[in-house]
Amino acid sequence: MVRLSTARSRLLAEIVTALILFGTVASYEPEFLEPLKNVTVTEGREATFTCVVDHLGGYRGQWVGVAWIKADTKAILAIHNRVITHNNRMNVIHSDHKTWELKIKDVKRNDSGEYMCQINTDPMKMQVGYLNVVIPPDIEEKDTTGDVMVPEGSTVKLFCKAKGFPEPRIEWRRENGKAIVLRPPNQPKNEVVLWEGPELLMDKVARDDMGAYLCIASNDIPPAVSKRMVVQVHFHPLIRIRDQLVGAPVGTNVTLECEVEASPKSINYWSKMQNNTGPQIVNSRKYINEELIINEYTLNMKLTIKTLEPEDFTAYKCTAKNSLGEVQGTITLYEIQLLRPSTTAQDPIVDTIGEEIDHITDNNIDIPRSHDRHRGGDHAPRQGIQSVTVPTPPSRPRNTHQVPYSPSENALDPDGTTSVYPSTLLLFITAISALMAKLWTST
Repeated sequence: MVRLSTARSRLLAEIVTALILFGTVASYEPEFLEPLKNVTVTEGREATFTCVVDHLGGYRGQWVGVAWIKADTKAILAIHNRVITHNNRMNVIHSDHKTWELKIKDVKRNDSGEYMCQINTDPMKMQVGYLNVVIPPDIEEKDTTGDVMVPEGSTVKLFCKAKGFPEPRIEWRRENGKAIVLRPPNQPKNEVVLWEGPELLMDKVARDDMGAYLCIASNDIPPAVSKRMVVQVHFHPLIRIRDQLVGAPVGTNVTLECEVEASPKSINYWSKMQNNTGPQIVNSRKYINEELIINEYTLNMKLTIKTLEPEDFTAYKCTAKNSLGEVQGTITLYEIQLLRPSTTAQDPIVDTIGEEIDHITDNNIDIPRSHDRHRGGDHAPRQGIQSVTVPTPPSRPRNTHQVPYSPSENALDPDGTTSVYPSTLLLFITAISALMAKLWTST
């Protein structure tokens, strides 16, 4: 019974040992809990690889740990908590029993490649992640065109080069949003809002092509960058005049206008012409010079003349001058005569009375006119002769609208009496006066 018990005890111990050894192997075999992810980072920033391993420790009688290796160069970067490489931008962090991190600060473009998280089991276990270091676009100034100046009708070539990773795309746009006009030889004109490529070629440029052009470089890595290039197209000045004849009444204000196109920018001034010559007009209380900019090469010249007088009605010249030449335009200012409204409703009657008086005078009868009644001396009316008078309209106040004057039936004379002058009464008085004059001369 003792021997049986001993044999059983030994068998039981071996079974327990086998079970323990089997359980040890099963429970301590290291494994990765999640895959090693690829990392994309902009140059100059920090990249981090994270490796999560379970059951690290003793395995089959040997110590098991984590190592970081640069796969393309086979260089060992770190083992466990110790950094092997001499690159001081790399560091290893063991945050808990399962997580291991490889950090690379201030990454460079040559840091790109495969990185391996390895467990030194037999056989070896490993995971690989890829580091992609990208570079935002940057325009290379030395290989890029600056501002250009060309005469109208010539050819303009603009170049733009940029570096970065991935390789940047180059696009061209106008700053003002207008279309880019392409005039290839022996081909129809083509207008595009966007042009792609490192070179922009424009043949036979016109003044409308003048302005700022933008070279935009992008590669989906922010930020995109651009460079501004100004195209100056030079040409002889040009003047456009909408109204070459301008009329206005005396006492009013008037504005003369000339539209000027010039590049380079012109010197502009007005002159008042008298006998084909005239001095330059400067700002004063009488004259106001203004310039309104329309676009890069066009402006509107304005000359305002205040309180017109008779000597202001003459020719005025607008002049534009730049390094390529000089041009002038002429505007003639003339007086507009305002129609004088009728002063009374009885003007035709007064004319008739005047004609009859002239007729009587021809017969050697001197009948004084109504306008002579205030004169003295030889022009005083003869005694016994009734003179014909017409009421004088009241003087109008200045700076008021002119309204035709018509005497009313209730109009008062200076002495306060009421006067009535119907047309029939005037005719009757005229006839009686002529008859009495004849009788008086005959006696």
